[in-house]
Amino acid sequence: MTQTHKFRGLALHTWTVDTTNLEGALAAARAGGFDAVELRRVDFVRHPDALALVRKSGLPVACVGVEPGWIFSTKGPEQERLFGVFRESCQAAVALGCPTLMSAIGPGTASLEEVIANIRRAGSIAAEFKLRLALEYQFQHPVVKSLDILRDLIAKAGEKSVGLLLDAYHLQRGGRPGGGFSDVPEAEIFYVQFSDVPDAPPNGPPPVDRLPPGQGVVRWTELFQLLAAKNYAGYLSYEAPNPAHWQRAAADVADEGARAARRALTQAFDR
Repeated sequence: MTQTHKFRGLALHTWTVDTTNLEGALAAARAGGFDAVELRRVDFVRHPDALALVRKSGLPVACVGVEPGWIFSTKGPEQERLFGVFRESCQAAVALGCPTLMSAIGPGTASLEEVIANIRRAGSIAAEFKLRLALEYQFQHPVVKSLDILRDLIAKAGEKSVGLLLDAYHLQRGGRPGGGFSDVPEAEIFYVQFSDVPDAPPNGPPPVDRLPPGQGVVRWTELFQLLAAKNYAGYLSYEAPNPAHWQRAAADVADEGARAARRALTQAFDR
């Protein structure tokens, strides 16, 4: 990676190579020159030996994703199952030396008061394991469809262990392109994912039309420079699910994404 910024490194999100098994995804991340990997809950479900595979790869884990759905869950057996799985993800993160969890908003029909209580509960569990939980809004979500809404929910929950996941794709689609998150304090930014956005309507939900940097409309220089100005020092995770990627060799997809990200970083900082 270019040395003119403070980001920790590039991580490969396993959804980017979803049709490849975990061992293949880890090998692709290493072959492509990624510094780390981001794991999903489904990786642990599909691969009971996931911990051993990741340790064998030698790659650091940038983030562990939890099963979505807990945020809008209501009291009952399913909610308790989701929070039980959440705790299992915490245990996996600790076992892998990973300090960060992430969660998408997910489905459900709870009231906003219940949502706030759920975020508070999740934050308390994460804090118990000395982890930080990054929440991601989804621009197509029926309720939590904007950065402002998510920030308000997190603020009302009042858990210091809970913060924001900023995703370049959702920022662009959600009307916050480039440096459009300038109003967000640096302390709230826990984790960053990235992919480029085609100049076309989304094909989801969930949208799986994501591209390597430079192939879409994201203003990368603005975005990366603002992250650096806000002293973000974590990983940048390449999350680019796309059927076109899933039909190619995982190592080629990883290499393309890493090279494109480094070009964008060089353009942002080495002028």
